[in-house]
Order: sequence, then C-alpha cells, then structure tokens
Amino acid sequence: MDRPSEEAIGSPNALRRQQIVTPETAARPAADADPLAQARHLLQAGRPAEAAAAAAAVLAERPDDTEALYVQAVARRFLKHYDEAAAVLAKLKRLSPQSGRVHQEDGHLRRDRGDAAGALTAYERATAANPGLMAAWREQARLFAAAGQTGRARWAEQQAERLAALPRELVSVTSFLHEGKLGKAETLCRHFLQRHPHHIEAMRLLAEIGERFNALDEAEFLLESAAEFDPDNTQVRLDYIKVLRKRQKVDAALAQARILYDRDPDNPVFQSSLGIESQIAGDTDTALAMFDKVLAKVPDDPVTWMSKGHALKTVGRTDEAVAAYRAAYTAKPDHGDAFWSLANLKTYRFTDAEMARMAALEADPETGWSDRVHLGFALGKAHEDAGAYETSFQYYDRANALKRAQSKYRIDHMDEELAAQAAVCTAELFESRAGQGDPAPDPIFIVGLPRAGSTLIEQILASHSAVDGTMELASILSLSHGLRKRQRITADSPYPRVLHDLPADRLAELGRAYLDETRVHRGSAPFFTDKMPNNFRHLGLIALILPNAKIIDARRHPMACCFSGFKQLFAEGQEFTYGLERMGRYYRGYVDLMDHWDRVLPGRILRVQHEDVVADLEGQVRRLLDFCGLPFETACVDFHKTRRAVRTASSEQVRQPINTDGLEAWQRFEPWLDPLKQALGPALTDYRRDR
Repeated sequence: MDRPSEEAIGSPNALRRQQIVTPETAARPAADADPLAQARHLLQAGRPAEAAAAAAAVLAERPDDTEALYVQAVARRFLKHYDEAAAVLAKLKRLSPQSGRVHQEDGHLRRDRGDAAGALTAYERATAANPGLMAAWREQARLFAAAGQTGRARWAEQQAERLAALPRELVSVTSFLHEGKLGKAETLCRHFLQRHPHHIEAMRLLAEIGERFNALDEAEFLLESAAEFDPDNTQVRLDYIKVLRKRQKVDAALAQARILYDRDPDNPVFQSSLGIESQIAGDTDTALAMFDKVLAKVPDDPVTWMSKGHALKTVGRTDEAVAAYRAAYTAKPDHGDAFWSLANLKTYRFTDAEMARMAALEADPETGWSDRVHLGFALGKAHEDAGAYETSFQYYDRANALKRAQSKYRIDHMDEELAAQAAVCTAELFESRAGQGDPAPDPIFIVGLPRAGSTLIEQILASHSAVDGTMELASILSLSHGLRKRQRITADSPYPRVLHDLPADRLAELGRAYLDETRVHRGSAPFFTDKMPNNFRHLGLIALILPNAKIIDARRHPMACCFSGFKQLFAEGQEFTYGLERMGRYYRGYVDLMDHWDRVLPGRILRVQHEDVVADLEGQVRRLLDFCGLPFETACVDFHKTRRAVRTASSEQVRQPINTDGLEAWQRFEPWLDPLKQALGPALTDYRRDR
C-alpha cells in the first residue's frame, strides 16, 4: 500500500483540516489570548517548535494539564524529537489512560518510529476508547492490509468510511462523547438535531449521551423512534437493547435481540446478543447454546468465552466457568478480566505459572489500563490466598489507585447528598403521608454497603417458599434519577425536596411503577427481594411509595466491610470503594443516615449484623422471617442447598455452609489500614448503635 495521505497520519496539514466543529468555531479568532489556545493555534498553523514552547509555558504552571501535554507530544513528534514525545505520552497515558486520542497519538509516534506492531496495538486501543477517530481506523486498515489480514482491514476501512460519510458535527459529537466531554457532546448534538430532527445517527448519539447521564427514559424514547424510522439499522437496535437492559425491561430487550437473530440466525453478533439477553432473562440453556454457536465460528473470541464463563458461574457450574475463563486468557494472553473473573470466584487458586504471567503483564507499561486494573485486583487476591499480605496489599493499592485516578466520584458531593436526604426526609413528612403510596407488601429491600453480607441474607430469604430472590434491581435508583432531573442531589436540588410536593396519587403511581418494572424478575411467590445496596440512600422515597415494604439493613464490622469493598473490583458503580479514605467516609455517612432513618421511620428497618448471622444462624434466620411475617422453614437455614442464579461476587460463597472465614481477614492487613481507621472516625466503634 502507498504511503498514507496526510489526512490519515496526523500531520500539521491534517490537523488544520480536522478541527472539531462547534457552533462557535466559525467566529473564533485565529489566535487567542489564552496560552493553551495559542499553543493549539501554533500547532495547527504548522509551527511545532513554537507550539511546544507555548505548551511548556502552560505546563510550568500546570504540570498535569492533559491538553498542554497532548499539544507538546504532537509538536515533539512533528519535530522528530521522538524520545521526548514518548516521555510526554507516557505521562499522558498515566493521567488519561482511557483517552482515545492519546492512544491515537501513541500510534502515530510508533508508526513514525517504524514500530508497525506497536502502532497497530495503539490504534486498536484508540478506537476501542473512541470509535470516532477516523485516522486511527484508516491506519488500522493500512496496517492490517500490510499484514495480510484482509478481513480486519476491510472492517477498519468500513468504519473510517462510515465516519467520513457523517456530517462533521456528528464526528465531533462522537469524539466528545468518548472523550468524556458529555456537556459539549450534548450541546452540539441537540444543535444539529434542531436542524435535522430525524437524522438517525444524531438520534442514536443523543441517546448514548442520555444513557451516560443516566437519562434512560429519554434514551429509550430516542432509540425506539430511531428504530421505527430505520428498522434495518443494526447499531440502533443494539443500542436499544442495551438501554432496555439497563432499564431492566428484560422481556423487551430479549424481544429486540430475537428480532436481530431471526433476521440473520448465522450472524455471530446477533447470536451473542440473544445469548446475553437470554442469560439476563434467566434462560441459561439458550444463552449457552448461543455462545457455543458463536464459538463454533469464532473459537478464539475472548469476549464470548467470558460471557459463557459468567453464565456458567451464575448457575453454579464452577468447573466449567473456570475452563471458559482460561479459554478467554488463552485467546487473549493479556486479558486481565479473565484473570480477575477467576479470582472473583473466591474459591479459585492460581497456579505458579499463572501468578508469574499475571505479574509480568501487570508490570508491563504496554499492558492496557483496563487489563492492568483487572490484573492488579487478581494479583491482590492471589497473594492474599498465598499468605503474602504485604505484597497482596501493594497490588490492591495499585489497582485502586488506577481506578481512582479515572473516577469522578467526590467524597464531599456524597456527604452533601446524604445530608440533603436527612434534612428533607423528616418525621413530619412521613406522618403527613401516612397511608399513601401503593399498599403492596411484596418487596423486601436489603440495603447497606457492598460486601456487608446482603447476598447471604438474600439467599436465606430466597430459600423460603414464599420469597423470590431476584438481584440488585436498579428500579428505585431509576425512579430517583427521574425525580432529580439529572441534577446532583444537594440541599437545593429538585429531589429529594419534591417528596414534600408529590400528591398521594403520584406516590401510588410511583409505587406501582416499581412493582410493574420489577415483576419480570419474579416468579410466583408473593414476596421478592431487592438487594440493591445503594437503596439505603433512598429509603425516604421507598417509605413513601411502598409503605408496607420490608427494609433490612445488612451491616458488617466497618473494617471488615470497608476492606472487603476495597479489595473488590465492581462491574460498574460503587466508585466510593476505590480508596481507603473514601471508603471509610462513605461507611461513616451510611451509618449516620441509617441512624436518621431509624429516628424518622421507627420500627420500619431491621438491622442484621453479619457477625451475628455467622455466630447464630438459626436464631438470626428466625428473626429475619419474623420481621417479614413469614413462618420458619428449615430450607432457610440450609440456604447453601438452594439452587438459584446468583449474580454477585458472593455467588460461590453462599453456595457453601456458613463459616467464619473472612470475619477477621482484614486484621492481616491492619499495618496498612490507618487511613481507613481515621476516615471511619466514630463509626469505627459505634457502628452497632441501635435506637
């Protein structure tokens, strides 16, 4: 293949032609008084030496300014100062490991230095992080073709051509979206849709922005409309399925996946989609059949091996799950998620060869950020199992630091949210609304913190003939998002203040909406569990819309609970766990808010201490059942014999008889836990207070 065009290689001329389009750019002056804007202008004008100097001036005051670092890296590459460019990029990748354009620039640098294999890896990481990077797709097409991989080259070229056919505004929206600049992406996309109201890709992009803002109702409406306008658009329907899944509309998501599958039963993408949705709907047999169909065509697909492993784990077929996870890391040797999934079984023990392989990958700066995170948590668990506690803590700490660096979680924001709930949800509010809401007694909410024993409580209750065990349902969180109108919860935000204004019929409507949305997860039992731990932050809403629901507070010793959370890599959310200080502060806020709920909702909440369950299983089982108004059944004591799907990190543990393993495990790490103790403050000693 001939030398690629400037458009594909990130040259100064290409930069001038590929500027992001916004409604304001046409009026922007060529030079700007802002030093960073000036540096960008100089780079775009083909004056890299001056651009590098201008960026250096910015960095002298703000050493971690990622935009200035990016300008400097590009300028150094244009000047052929490759070692300096590589050093800047190394820092950028530490600061912004998930930035697509940083990986694209890394690809440009490696390509210019003659490292075709390294460039291809970087370009693949770039488009995985940001599929709106046309240059990275074109370079992949060129490099795949040069390597004789014509199928992959054709796929990459198709992606580049798809982007080239889009209006430039939407290419910019795509880049903004995947670089985390959601506000800019939304503004530009809405501006475009005002002029082109039925543009399918614009509707799809706005839906994806809405999904990331957790505005799932708007996202669903947009995608439903787009699917009606363009029923053959595969990407729209795949996005629609994802949003329906997030809204826990399991049957609707499955129906959409079935539409795709029926359209082309031999398409592995459609087979995989149907498999995933079938698994979520509880049809593991169909899920496994679909995954096996995919693997028959693409035997080395690590993603499908992972999906198969998760399905097998959920139904307790642990040995087969292990084999699937091992197949995933065989197909992709640096697949950190496969190693973490083995560790997350809690019962798996790594071989010496696996330990050495993981350690080498975790230490390799070329290993991708996500893989390094997964490997760090897996190595922490592996060394803990081996009794090497200091080494274990070092791996846990490094993995948490990687996650924390990319997290937007703010401890002070959470403190403000919890304080707002306590200030608004007063005893007077609940007294004035007595008898309102939906009277159904069906739900049993299990709240608290992750890793506090909620899965054990759910397994005990789900072993009763009158209770369906479900999973961590997001329905209450979804209702609260609708009430808060996308705003962060503060003393002045619409929610929870709106709880004082909602009329009785609206409270009943919200209660019915919750019951209707969650019915798909239930069987025929009169009661069901909802073990979303974060619901403790919304007990005021729950008490108003479902006044006869039972609420159980699953509590565990603060050091044991917090350190267990610190060790756990969660699939999504729970950002407060990725640091000892933030974990301790969150636990402290949780105890304080639960104390408030006890005051204003006396008798509504049963506190179950994990250590008490371990010490006196039958006594605590009887206490739980009495609170729920259920007769005693021996099956609840023999909970580990209950065969049901369990979709949490504790799935294997609750299939074992009760034991004391883990109660004091945190003490082995005590020399390194002072930041946690200090953050817990008074909650360290009075967490069991009970009014």
